[in-house]
Amino acid sequence: MNDFRVSGRGRIDAGKPVTFTFDGKSYRGFEGDTVASALLANGQHLMGRSFKYHRPRGPVAAGSEEPNALIGTWRGPGRFEPNTRATVQEIWPGLEAHSQNRYPSLKFDIGAVNDAAYMLFSAGFYYKTFMWPKSFWHKVYEPFIRAAAGLGISPQEEDPDTYASRYLHCDVLIVGAGPAGLAAARAAAVDGLKVVLVDENSEAGGTLLSEPQAEINGQPAWQWLDAEIEELKACGVSIMTRTTAFGYYHQNMIGLCQKLTDHLGTLPQDLPRERLWRVRAKQVVLAQGALEKPLVFNGNDRPGVMLAGSAQTYLNRYGVLAGKRPVILTSHDSAWHAAFDLADAGAKIEAIVDTRASVADDLLADAKKRGIRVLLSHTATGTSGRLRVSGIRINPFSNGKVGSAITLSCDAVLMSGGWTPSLHLFSHTKGKLAWDDNRTTFLPSETPEDCVIAGASRGLWGIAAALEDGVAKGREVVSALSASASDVQYSVTGDRTGTGTSHKELPTDGNPGKAKAFVDFQNDVTAKDLRLAVREGMRSIEHVKRYTTNGMATDQGKMSNINGLNIAADALGKPQPEVGLTTFRPPYTPTSFGAFAGYHRGSHFEVVRKTGIDGWAEANGAVFEPVGQWRRAWYFPKHGEDMDAAVGRECRAVRQSLGIFDASTLGKIEVVGPDAVEFMNRMYTNPWTKLQPGRCRYGLLLGDDGYIRDDGVIGRMGQDRFHVTTTTGGAARVLNMMEDYLQTEWTDLNVWLTSTTEQWATIALNGPNAARLLAPLVEGVELTDDAFPHMSCIECKVAGIPARLFRVSFTGEVGFEVNVAQPMGRTLWDILMRAGKQYDITPYGTETMHVLRAEKGFIIVGQDTDGTVTPYDAGQGWAVAKKKLDFVGMRGLARPDLVAENRKQLVGLLTEDRTKLEEGAHIVFDPNQQVPMKMIGHVTSSYHSDAAGRPIALALVEGGHERMGETVHIPMPDRTIAAQITSTVFYDPENTRLKIASGG
Repeated sequence: MNDFRVSGRGRIDAGKPVTFTFDGKSYRGFEGDTVASALLANGQHLMGRSFKYHRPRGPVAAGSEEPNALIGTWRGPGRFEPNTRATVQEIWPGLEAHSQNRYPSLKFDIGAVNDAAYMLFSAGFYYKTFMWPKSFWHKVYEPFIRAAAGLGISPQEEDPDTYASRYLHCDVLIVGAGPAGLAAARAAAVDGLKVVLVDENSEAGGTLLSEPQAEINGQPAWQWLDAEIEELKACGVSIMTRTTAFGYYHQNMIGLCQKLTDHLGTLPQDLPRERLWRVRAKQVVLAQGALEKPLVFNGNDRPGVMLAGSAQTYLNRYGVLAGKRPVILTSHDSAWHAAFDLADAGAKIEAIVDTRASVADDLLADAKKRGIRVLLSHTATGTSGRLRVSGIRINPFSNGKVGSAITLSCDAVLMSGGWTPSLHLFSHTKGKLAWDDNRTTFLPSETPEDCVIAGASRGLWGIAAALEDGVAKGREVVSALSASASDVQYSVTGDRTGTGTSHKELPTDGNPGKAKAFVDFQNDVTAKDLRLAVREGMRSIEHVKRYTTNGMATDQGKMSNINGLNIAADALGKPQPEVGLTTFRPPYTPTSFGAFAGYHRGSHFEVVRKTGIDGWAEANGAVFEPVGQWRRAWYFPKHGEDMDAAVGRECRAVRQSLGIFDASTLGKIEVVGPDAVEFMNRMYTNPWTKLQPGRCRYGLLLGDDGYIRDDGVIGRMGQDRFHVTTTTGGAARVLNMMEDYLQTEWTDLNVWLTSTTEQWATIALNGPNAARLLAPLVEGVELTDDAFPHMSCIECKVAGIPARLFRVSFTGEVGFEVNVAQPMGRTLWDILMRAGKQYDITPYGTETMHVLRAEKGFIIVGQDTDGTVTPYDAGQGWAVAKKKLDFVGMRGLARPDLVAENRKQLVGLLTEDRTKLEEGAHIVFDPNQQVPMKMIGHVTSSYHSDAAGRPIALALVEGGHERMGETVHIPMPDRTIAAQITSTVFYDPENTRLKIASGG
């Protein structure tokens, strides 16, 4: 139909018709249309329902700030997206769009019964309504709330699209390609500078796309715009459209989301749907313009009630009349110009209703010339029409008194309450805002980032002012980069500037307590809700926000925050600066999870790190498990073996002869420097000064709170060098902690820290025959108890390969860890496997390693500790130096609660019926106590042990160290298991097996 399309207007391509569907009905638009503009062209204003009251809603804006017209889009299996703004979704052939939050249909929605019962849903109703009776919560209230929550329906199928991620470094990043942004780009477009200009719209131009009447440098605005864009590209400026700057982060990093295919009918192969950019810019110019404010009056939310500036956009950019008989309701000059544009396009303006007593003479003259009725000092007190506005009730007012109403028939109400600078990104920088009484809004002030604000974003109105300010700000950032800006000047004719006044709510002749004067359209927050929140004790604007949900919709309060602030401040009797503004946080507009995830999905969800020996393990049938981003061999099953059988066989092989284990994933940090030993003394609980080069020591690392953070064996390779090992998952955390102390607390120490985790391939050999296998291959040391005792380290050669050899054991058997350069790890592994055949060498995985260490009572940080375990709790008080002056966590260990009696302590457990316990199972002293039972601990590790001949477990139990021999109980769903508290060492408590056998 396109009854509201104006021939010859807009930037759409009328020669390329596009057919799409909305709620199953076919509509026609043109290439360049959005869903909203195409539907409006067909006379369809109704596009959605509000969240709480299910009131009929149509688009009120024309851009990303739109709160009402949210739709679902579908282009095939898995390609469904809810809550898309119809005002920004471009149409393409075959697009299927659906309305949301309605049942059974958009026109007839049974959820609208909430609107009739609106008095029950006042501000904070959920805090009041769902309190009584208590028994209703689980069966009635919670199911109801969960069923009602949300607007769109979450996708149920896997998304087949791909999402890309890139990094970008530039000299100048300009956000917003309106007049100010374009001018800033031209000023910054000098040789040697990399300038990037981004805009969320499908084309650059900003307000110029909606105001083609102006002439710039003697050219019509659109002609100048096209030429300027080409010249900027020729100067090397990178222009990115359909790209939203969604977040401004520390050190001038800006997050961008670039939409690549959502506007295309046919998806190109291998092109991602969206691309996330992480941009690090030396200087940033924010030129995001301003957002038009709605007026707050009874019935301001009906379909057909729209912002005047948006109606101007639909006309001049898309060639669509928002209405053929509109009423203009305004308190700002800008809406008059919108009225003139619509009148010139053939619309019959029923009236311009202005709340002000006087306006500029030229506006009155232009209205008279077009035969437009003007009503000054008038307010709006209501609207009529069910699915589209059909009339507006207006009243004269003066001196605070509202007169008798008249009703004007219309098919649209175009309102304007003035303009608010777009400050979301600026606020992300923790920038300070300054209140401007004249404009009744906040303006940008100071920011800690290298950032400037240009144009309407800082309260400047008009094309000429924006261009001039853009040039000034462009020169400013270029000067900060020690370069010379381009000489740019602009002359503008046909500019539109103006002023206005601001209202909290429009005066009314009705009961304000019953008026449906909406502030937040999406969440159905009214002016009376905000005033009720203040009456009920909400004093902070953040509390008012959460109590009413004002500004918590998907538009992040772009259209509601200032009006909400003005009303709340009035209710509190305070000036707006004292009340303040709520916090803006990224993302600026809703951004897909896919864009943030990027390549990290499926097998790429998390980086999988593999050792150089991983390929051998895979070829030899290993079953793998993830450990701290590493893929590690879990166990090596032979034909017909399950996990228990394979692990049992591997354990027996280590205890009886020889096992080989890939320990390359252990964290490794090189600590080097003249003050290395002092650094180690301060970081770890143990003393290191007297440890001689060539010797190792177990190191225990605490946090400031005194709790165990990590552990590992540390070798002193020289007077000024330590080879520190950490847990697999703790490597990065430990290095960061060390660097933090070194750079902030101990700047006096001359020490260097280097992560060497991936430099060294580490092979562990354990068992009675470990020394026999290694001895013929080692050059530089004799493998005997005298020459190379337990806890020794040396740099030598193994099989001709330079190595660091450690004699350490995590199994209680004779053990060695051979560290060689990562590329040589697989070579050495193959040599050892061949040489070890005579000893029936057996590769083993992480599960066997866990069993063997548990038999010896060795802890695993993060499994046998939970962030609240001290060295004394873990039975490792011996690792805490008694005479050290200071170390990290020393003061934490002295806190009263850490030395209190009855703390949970690590103990062993042996079940009376030889049942293998479940890890994580809770423990009680009295199995017959009333429910809920008092839990006094939990099982941390549990395995079947061939060496012990029975299941064993480690557990944290209250006062466990003083309860040896006592019985505790583990309640399970089917029964209660009794277990005896024992020592944590279940095998070879005298450590006799650490000695190399004679002849070794």
